[in-house]
Amino acid sequence: MALTGIQIFKLLPKTNCKECGVPTCLAFAMNLASGKAELDSCPYVSDEAREKLAEASAPPIRPIAIGKGVRSFKIGGETVLYRHEKTFFNQTALGGMICSDIAGSDLETKLKIWNAFQYERVGFNLRPELVALKDVTGDKDAFFEKAKQIAETSEFNLVLMSDDPAVMKAGIEGSGFKKPLIYAATETNVDEFGALAKEHGLPLVVKADSVEGLIPLIEQLTANGLKDLMLDAGSRDIKQSLEDQVVIRRAALKGGNRTLGFPTITFPCEMTSNLDMEALIAAMFVAKYGGITILSDLTGETLFPLLLERLNIYTDPQRPMTVTEGIYEVGNPDENSPVIVTTNFALTYFIVSGEIEGSKVSTWLLIKDAEGLSVMTAWAAGKFAGDDVGLFVKKSGIMDKVKHTEVIIPGYAAAIAGDVEEELPGWTVTVGPREAAHIPGFLKAK
Repeated sequence: MALTGIQIFKLLPKTNCKECGVPTCLAFAMNLASGKAELDSCPYVSDEAREKLAEASAPPIRPIAIGKGVRSFKIGGETVLYRHEKTFFNQTALGGMICSDIAGSDLETKLKIWNAFQYERVGFNLRPELVALKDVTGDKDAFFEKAKQIAETSEFNLVLMSDDPAVMKAGIEGSGFKKPLIYAATETNVDEFGALAKEHGLPLVVKADSVEGLIPLIEQLTANGLKDLMLDAGSRDIKQSLEDQVVIRRAALKGGNRTLGFPTITFPCEMTSNLDMEALIAAMFVAKYGGITILSDLTGETLFPLLLERLNIYTDPQRPMTVTEGIYEVGNPDENSPVIVTTNFALTYFIVSGEIEGSKVSTWLLIKDAEGLSVMTAWAAGKFAGDDVGLFVKKSGIMDKVKHTEVIIPGYAAAIAGDVEEELPGWTVTVGPREAAHIPGFLKAK
C-alpha cells in the first residue's frame, strides 16, 4: 500500500536542508508520494526509513533491467493503465526466435540481417532488442555454442528458452555476461530454475497455465529472495492471452496485488503460423501490455510498423515530439540551394524533409523552435511570428552558407511575410505551398 505524503514525512530526517532540490522535507515528501521525486535525492534518510520508503514508493509493476550493452533495456515500472492518464515509460522489447538446431553459418547470416534493422525516426534509433534462443534438441553443447555465438557476435540480448536445467545452465555459461533472461520456471522445475537465477543474478520468467497458476510459483520464488521476475500466463489463444494481460495489469495497478506486480512476456510466434498475423498480434501486445514480445522472424515489413507503433504509444501524450532547432541539410545543398524555414514539430519536419528528398532538389531546411507546434498552430499562438522568424534566420548561420538572399516560408504562415522582410532587409521572402505534398513541384519549378 502506497504511503501518503504525511506518512512519508514522518520517516524523513526533517532537516529542511534543501539538498533534494525543494525547500522543505514536507514538500519533498509530497513529491515522493506523487511520484515526482526519487528517494535517492535525500542524502540524510536513515537506512531503516529508506527500506520502508523504498518498498512503499516502489511502482506497482516492478521495473526489471534486461541484458547488457547498447541494446540493454528496462521493462515494467508502469504506473497507469492508460497512457493518457500520465504516460508509459519502458517500451515493449521486440525479439525474434531462433532454434538451437540452426547451423552456425546460418545463424551468422540471420544475425547480420536482423542487426541491419535499424531506423532513424524523430531523432530516435528504432531497432529490435532480443534474440530468443529455443532449445529444440535437448543438446546442451549445441545450446551452449549458439548462446555463445549470439552473445559474442551480435549486439542482441538473449532470452534462453528450455525446460531442462542442464541445458539452461549450459546456455548461461555461454552467454552469462550478457545477462540473459531465463525462460521459464514452471511447476516441475521451479526449484532448479530459481536456484540458477539466484546463483547467476539473472531475471527469470515464471510460466503457468493460467494467471491463478502463476501465484503460488511467484510466492515461492519471491520467498527465496528472487525479485526480478517476468510472467507468462501460458495461454496461446489470442482472446485469452489478451484477457490475461489486462487482468495482470489491473490486479497490480488497481488491486494493489504485489504478487502479480511484474512485467509480462508474450509469444505471437506461438499463436499463428502466419507472419503477418503475428505482426497484428504483436501490435496488440505492444498496446496491451507486453513487456517483451517474441516473433518467429524479423522482417522489415513487419518490424518497422511495430517499431513505429511502439514509438507512438510510449511517447508522452502531453508533450509534442520535437526536433532540435538549427540548419538541416536535405541532399547536398550548396551556396545556390533554396532555403526553407518551418517549425520544430517532429511530424512537420519529417513530412517536409521527406517531400524535399522526393523532389531531388538539395535544400537548406531551417528548423525554428516553436515549442513543438505545427506551423498553423504556432503562428496562431505567436510562436512563429515574423520578427522571430526573421531574427532566427539571421542568427542561424545560413547567411554564411548561401550567396542568394531568398527564404521560403510555409504557405500557412503567409501573413508573416511582411514582418520577416522587415527583419531581413534586402531579402526576398517567398511564400511556399500550404501543403507539403506540393513542395516537390514548387521546388522543381524554381
